[in-house]
Amino acid sequence: MCTPTQRVSLLALSLVVALCSVLPRTGAQQRLSAPRSDGRETPLMLYPAATTASGCAPLAVISHGAGGSEDGYGYLAKAMANLGYTTVVMGHRESGFAAMRTYVMADGLMRGVQALVADPNAEQARLLDVGAALKWADSQCHPPFRVLLGHSMGSETVLFEAGAKNMIGMQSPPAGQDRFDAYVALSPEGPGIVYPEHAWSGIHKPVLIMTGTRDQSLKGGPQARLVPWGNLPGIPSHCQWMGVIDGATHMNFAASGPESDKVDALVTQTVTAFLEGVRKSACTLPASTSEMKLQAK
Repeated sequence: MCTPTQRVSLLALSLVVALCSVLPRTGAQQRLSAPRSDGRETPLMLYPAATTASGCAPLAVISHGAGGSEDGYGYLAKAMANLGYTTVVMGHRESGFAAMRTYVMADGLMRGVQALVADPNAEQARLLDVGAALKWADSQCHPPFRVLLGHSMGSETVLFEAGAKNMIGMQSPPAGQDRFDAYVALSPEGPGIVYPEHAWSGIHKPVLIMTGTRDQSLKGGPQARLVPWGNLPGIPSHCQWMGVIDGATHMNFAASGPESDKVDALVTQTVTAFLEGVRKSACTLPASTSEMKLQAK
């Protein structure tokens, strides 16, 4: 039987897992698995490209947040599939629900989450999952364009792959392999938990960062999530963007909580515009609105 403290921790854990909420699975989605280089398996949820153009479709790989699974982020996966991308959501078992529960039960909510996202073994496993997803995709055909997207701890995976420096002992490889043409990081952490200051200054690929004015970080509040974009060096195509959604919370980017429908729509619209610009090698920034401020460099 759970003690009162354990019951509180389990309730808090259920709220954290809501960040990676499960949406109903419909249509032609398929459960797959791909072998990792360490002999383990990476579960994948496949969303086939909706279009039937000849040749190999571009590839979108999605990384969930801590405590999540391949069942989440259906809104984003479906949007990418509708854009004509073969889309896979990875399941990260070493930082999924069971791992989150273990950390939270041991250390409480905030310390448990911080310990998990700063665990180099968990992040190394995530990057091995990325490699497994890429190997699976290449076995089907060779995608002409590849984008890696992630939320929360998934954005950590995205930026580590792109070459961000870290303070948790992650080596390259598996970090810093930069195997994608573009990167989308939703709710990235600022410096202090996994990143040192100026961790992102060496990333010269197209990057879209999105956050919200109520998107609390593990250290530094919502303002800390603006730091990674501010540290990006800028590129000639002006395809390093940041979008800040007014009123958006951390949970909204995982399709949970009030206003999540609005946030889902703004995320998918911005991702669409960003990737269209990247593939043309010239990103034209949409105008900011009362709902979202956009910047480019």
